Amino acid sequence: MTDNTLIFPVLVHLFTAIVTLFFWRKTVSQRVISIMGSVVAMGVSIELFAKVWTGGILTLQAAGWDAPFGISFVADVFSSSMVLLTSFSGFAVSLYSATGVARGRMLYGYFPIFHFLLMGLNGAFLTGDIFNLYVWFEVIIIASFVLMTLGGRKAQIEGSVKYMAMNILASTFFLTGIGILYGITGTLNMADLSLKIGALENRKLVDITAIFFVIGFGIKSAVFPLYFWLPSSYHTPPSAVAAVFGGLLTKVGIYALFRIFTLIFIPDDFLSTLLIVLAIFTILTGTFGAVIKNNIRRVFSYLIVCHIGFMIGGLGMYSEIALTGALFYLFHDILVKTNSFLIAGLIRKLRGTMNMDKLGGLYAEYPLLSLLMAIVLFSLVGIPPLSGFWPKIYLFEAGFMDHHYLLIGAIIIGSFATLYVITNLWAKVFWKDQTTATGEELLTDDFKPMTRFRKALLVTPIAFLAAITLYIGLGAENITLVVQHIAREMKDPSPYVEAVLGTNVSP
Repeated sequence: MTDNTLIFPVLVHLFTAIVTLFFWRKTVSQRVISIMGSVVAMGVSIELFAKVWTGGILTLQAAGWDAPFGISFVADVFSSSMVLLTSFSGFAVSLYSATGVARGRMLYGYFPIFHFLLMGLNGAFLTGDIFNLYVWFEVIIIASFVLMTLGGRKAQIEGSVKYMAMNILASTFFLTGIGILYGITGTLNMADLSLKIGALENRKLVDITAIFFVIGFGIKSAVFPLYFWLPSSYHTPPSAVAAVFGGLLTKVGIYALFRIFTLIFIPDDFLSTLLIVLAIFTILTGTFGAVIKNNIRRVFSYLIVCHIGFMIGGLGMYSEIALTGALFYLFHDILVKTNSFLIAGLIRKLRGTMNMDKLGGLYAEYPLLSLLMAIVLFSLVGIPPLSGFWPKIYLFEAGFMDHHYLLIGAIIIGSFATLYVITNLWAKVFWKDQTTATGEELLTDDFKPMTRFRKALLVTPIAFLAAITLYIGLGAENITLVVQHIAREMKDPSPYVEAVLGTNVSP
């Protein structure tokens, strides 16, 4: 069904970014406009998801050019869910940024670039054209690079160089794969590609082309072996920026992998084995990195890598149960990782450092805040019945059914390592007595002298995302309905193809 409103999540952030540019030196106005824009984006995202859930897949053909000749925008349950989760994370970070980002960074265009980044993310989720997907990825890369370098500290510049270099490499593989696809099929529309790639007899050529996309999206998602840029860069920008990066930037790569490898390149034995092997090594490398780190944001960065492996493993198994588990974990991970980096930023406000060896006494001094953070941290671990627990049940079930015992072992190791890491963090940061330390890194408590309003701007977004995370865990049956619906559409993409092309492709 054609519906022009499906592009609203992109336009709202575009409009918000442009309006904030008119208030370049007025940071208070920028903060208000950003929060208002994020609230509107959240509203249109909820409406879009409701329309798709009740009325089916929505399409929009840009400039009236029918598919596959024009650029298509498509909102199915998967893409509209990602837009919805992006709006939740975007609102939380926008609220947090009003106090958590220094005024000096705001004066150099923090809020306009932030909304251009969210615009790029929503565009990537909603596009139905693979070259247009590349364009949205470039918008994301440019905006994220500016956000990462804002402030100009040495560590930021060093991290951003690694980030940019690896993303340029990823884009090169992505664009090369698009060129090969166009050369062998003559189309860039993803629904049309689904039909034409499926009809090709030369499956080796198809597998070779697919590898370009595995490498391109694998780099963007921090999949082994090209994952090292993430823990080297995500700890350098402000916590609000790191929260968007940790919660959303790697997940847009995961979204692209799921979209491309369930719609265009249906995993055969070769691709399934490749994805499962990459998943195992991704989980293990992320695990080993997280266990040995003492900086809170570095720990969370390696946990991103570890948990990316859970999702890649579900895609590699490519059964409906496995996809259900991987998608459930994806939804959980977006919110929890965004919140984890916001929590890291709040801890820095409270203690002036993120070095766990220099921290302590938070529970004694801030018991209610500590309990709020505990909800997020234990959801990250997957303590029953919180949100991280349920997707692992589906992944284990799929692994046992298809005899992927090495992957099951890796997921178990990753899960216990996450438990160890978070338990260690809780013991050092919250339970033990605060250590007396000297040096430049340890600063005074910046949180206590703040006004109630400014404190609320830091704590409310954490509470907001924690409440949604609690709902995902305690209302898991509702989330399961959504992810099972998406998994069925992935196993049978004919409704997507029919909605875009208007052609009956059912067997």
